[in-house]
Amino acid sequence: MDFINWREILAYEFLGNTVSEFLIFAGILLFGFIFKTVLSRLLSAILYKLVNRFTAAENNLHDFKRLLIQPLEVLLFLVFLYFAFLVLDYPLDPTEIREGDHFFKTFAFRTYQVFVIVALTWVIIRFVDFIGLIFKFRAEKTASKLDDQLVPFFKDFSKVLIVIFAFLSMLGIVFGVNVAGLVAGLGVGGLAIAFAAKESLENLLASFTIFLDQPFVVGDLVQVAELVGVVEKIGFRSTRIRTLEKSFVTLPNKFMIDKPLDNLTLRTFRRAMFDVNLTYDTTSEQIRAITRDIQAYIDSHPRTNQDGRVRFLKLASHSKDVMVLYFVDTMDWNEYIDVKEEINYKIVEIVERHGAEFAFPTQTLHLQRSAQQPPAAAATLYPLAKESDIE
Repeated sequence: MDFINWREILAYEFLGNTVSEFLIFAGILLFGFIFKTVLSRLLSAILYKLVNRFTAAENNLHDFKRLLIQPLEVLLFLVFLYFAFLVLDYPLDPTEIREGDHFFKTFAFRTYQVFVIVALTWVIIRFVDFIGLIFKFRAEKTASKLDDQLVPFFKDFSKVLIVIFAFLSMLGIVFGVNVAGLVAGLGVGGLAIAFAAKESLENLLASFTIFLDQPFVVGDLVQVAELVGVVEKIGFRSTRIRTLEKSFVTLPNKFMIDKPLDNLTLRTFRRAMFDVNLTYDTTSEQIRAITRDIQAYIDSHPRTNQDGRVRFLKLASHSKDVMVLYFVDTMDWNEYIDVKEEINYKIVEIVERHGAEFAFPTQTLHLQRSAQQPPAAAATLYPLAKESDIE
């Protein structure tokens, strides 16, 4: 009697399907939800073995799983969802979607197709990220820096192509759009689209100019306009620079080739140039001795070349100026400022040893007392001048 009741319950129809079909539907979904992580890990391990055979991924299984497990979980759940709906009287076969079908049925199936295409695109993009990661590790082991900037460029470019292809596939498969006709029709409005995307196209062409002409590569210290920093990434639209203040600046590629660019890394030496301001009390003999000793020290320094110049250059409004020019044999900023500090200390010692003093902006005001002016009135002017700290 109980067995008959259970059969009647399982055979009871609801929304065009029996209770047993709904239980099988729920069981498939529950199985897919519970085991999607395990299956995604198993599938990623199998895919990794195939990839490793052709790319020699060098034990990057952890990175491969980290990138692919989440999109594979979504894709596998959608597959289980498809098989679950096959049990019900609600077919998901594309050939069975007809013009007369109910709106909710058509809408649900097309939404499912969109999610499947998005999940597949997600998996492919993560796979491209992993391939880019492999080539990035290989590029870091080479002496050339060109491959360091080509890898992220082609990785981003491939991802853009994949997204465009997925979008066109979605239009054709899900919404029945004639993709070939759409692409051909773009030729008519191509001028308007090109004008709207003018800036993006200019940056894309500028990126190819950077790769072909190579005014700089990843890792170079460059100065563009007033910005100085190290190039960290060159994309197909922009270049990213880490400034000396450690900020991260993104510049359009068109800006990088339109503005004067100084590749500081390609310099053989770093230049230091400044003036030593001496007071007007400094004698000619003192200046000759100071310039001679500074020149000798710079020439004998192990980190400078023989192109340094120390000259008594000009008579300024408040000082006698000695120009100091030398070149430090380093491209490292920290080494450069260390050498510059060492030389500055020596210059101060040389000036002090010869009894000279450094000048600073001063102004002398001479007050002349008039013959008609009473002595008391004239005397009051001197304290005022003294209070104003005028020498």
